Amino acid sequence: MKNLYIAEKPSVAREFAKALGVKGADTAGGKDGYIETADSVITWCVGHLVTMSYPDAYDANLKRWSMQTIPFVPKEYKYEIIAAASKQFSVVKRLLTRDDIRCIYVCTDSGREGEYIYRLVDQMAGVPATTEKRRVWIDSQTEEEILRGIKEAKLLSEYDSLSDSAYLRAQEDYLMGINFSRALTLKYSQTVKNYLKTDKCVIAVGRVMTCVLGMIVKREREIRAFVPTPFYRVLADMDGFEAEWKAVQSSAYLESPLLYKENGFKKEESAKQLIGLLQTENPVMLTVSKIEKKVEKKAPPMLYNLAELQNDCSGMFKISPSDTLAIVQELYEKKLVTYPRTDARVLSTAVAKEIGKNIGGLRQYRPVSSFAANIMEQGGYRGIAKSKYVNDKQITDHYAIIPTGQGFGGLNSVSDTARRVYDIIVRRFLSIFYPPAEYEKVALTLTKPIDTNGLENVKEAGTESFFANFKCLKSPGYLQIAGIPSNEKKGDDEKSTPQLLEQVSKLKKGERLPVKSLDIKEGETSAPKRYSSGTLILAMENAGRLIEDEELRSQIKGSGIGTSATRDSIITKLVNNKYIALNKKTQIVTPTFLGEIIYDVVYYSINNLLRAEMTASWEKGLAGVADGSISKEEYTNKMNQYVVANTELVKKLDNQYKITYVFDQVKPYYEKGNKARQT
Repeated sequence: MKNLYIAEKPSVAREFAKALGVKGADTAGGKDGYIETADSVITWCVGHLVTMSYPDAYDANLKRWSMQTIPFVPKEYKYEIIAAASKQFSVVKRLLTRDDIRCIYVCTDSGREGEYIYRLVDQMAGVPATTEKRRVWIDSQTEEEILRGIKEAKLLSEYDSLSDSAYLRAQEDYLMGINFSRALTLKYSQTVKNYLKTDKCVIAVGRVMTCVLGMIVKREREIRAFVPTPFYRVLADMDGFEAEWKAVQSSAYLESPLLYKENGFKKEESAKQLIGLLQTENPVMLTVSKIEKKVEKKAPPMLYNLAELQNDCSGMFKISPSDTLAIVQELYEKKLVTYPRTDARVLSTAVAKEIGKNIGGLRQYRPVSSFAANIMEQGGYRGIAKSKYVNDKQITDHYAIIPTGQGFGGLNSVSDTARRVYDIIVRRFLSIFYPPAEYEKVALTLTKPIDTNGLENVKEAGTESFFANFKCLKSPGYLQIAGIPSNEKKGDDEKSTPQLLEQVSKLKKGERLPVKSLDIKEGETSAPKRYSSGTLILAMENAGRLIEDEELRSQIKGSGIGTSATRDSIITKLVNNKYIALNKKTQIVTPTFLGEIIYDVVYYSINNLLRAEMTASWEKGLAGVADGSISKEEYTNKMNQYVVANTELVKKLDNQYKITYVFDQVKPYYEKGNKARQT
């Protein structure tokens, strides 16, 4: 009798073969679709081998889009073999059902999608229920981790709840995509075609995709509607540093309608008025009323999860989230880093106990070899389990992305960008074993009493305060590895030099300082920033921040829009549908006019598809199914009711004229904004 190991793709299967001691594993089985030894059979999928069938597989009449055939909600779903993968499916089916197979080890990616890939194959191949099946759950593809995963593999049935959530996620996307896309296309496509003077228009919507489109369009319209507001600050030039006036508790201007904010006026005349009130002597003198000195510690940032890595790569290297995922997946398959599709930014307790192996291995990676050696010599990793960087409660499927400390030969065959991505993962990882960076800070408060002489909108008298803050890097700590930000190499700003910090530190409370000049600095409020591909990924991950209702926000805490494995593909799909544009050089995301039209169509029909709280609540529900707190039946009922109710709602609508009117209102603003973006 033999054990069978089934991986998600050929490259992973070969890593398992190597770990199991198969000679020539790199080239074995390429033509046959599997590798066989005296006691093992190793095979693979090629991604998905099975997919959900289109509606016409249920009934030929469903091929034609019609209001009469929706809502379409099957009682039992049909699946079919993907034509391009049929050859490999036949190989896998034959192996899975062989009489001499004692145990099947499921080695697909350790997550919801990997679970779904195998379960569909098992279902379509008709694998006997009596066959023993075990789940291999690993965090990297090193030989040590693979062998551990096989040794500790649990019964596949222990992952049935995860499997249920995977099936439901696919069914949910299927139902909403088919029913809502058909309903909205049938209802509004002619209106859109007439307006855009085009021959074709399919209004594609989806549970996650449409919500993300809504985020992008809303942000663009906020920018479009934004009107800059000028404000005026009062600064005191103290011959060496500047101090800024603020209307604090003692100020005559506290809560005055003349203020824009506590540190600025709505009108320049008000700022000039304040300066006039302060100029009762020559030179103007300010008194040191408070001086605070402290050392501030800045801890290393949390480890990378996929979203944080995608955001940093978007900003630092100007690559898309899809490109980042492809790169880190390649690094994973070359044994250089751990599993990439993770939401966690911490390590597990179990991994923390063995983390010295990862650090020790990095002594062979030249750019950080001295740092890794120092950590090992000092034993700086031994107490990491008691730090904020280790927390089992913050891990669902996998811990953070970290280097394995192995596989350095693989760096020779990857791109320059991939090497740079690997480097920032390594530096982020090693940083947590170094001490915090330390800054010397001095906060200075300078005051002067004024008499307002009965002026309107201010108190009769007050004590006005000017503030100056000084900050210099005292000890770099982890920044030795992570790199000192350019603005900190000279202090917090160019004027916060160590010499100036020492100078102001010597000041005494009650000391009077001359003012070289009092100046007005005009500022202007800024419009919200457009999303970049990276900040959009973070916004999707942190959907709760987009929700105003505090109770609802707490209910869906930890649930984002989409998952770490799917967020990049959502952006790609919106680009391919021509609903958004992604600038490859800057990674800035903007809606197209078609995207804005689709947004308005959805806004005046199935409005809640655009709401972050709705999409995030679906994700939280799926997580509940996965952890067993919500039953498969409960989720299915709510999902079906939602699809039926909203499809019926669209069928009853008669608002095409209103939609056209909205298009007319948006068009000139879009065209004006588009010219500005191109400029």
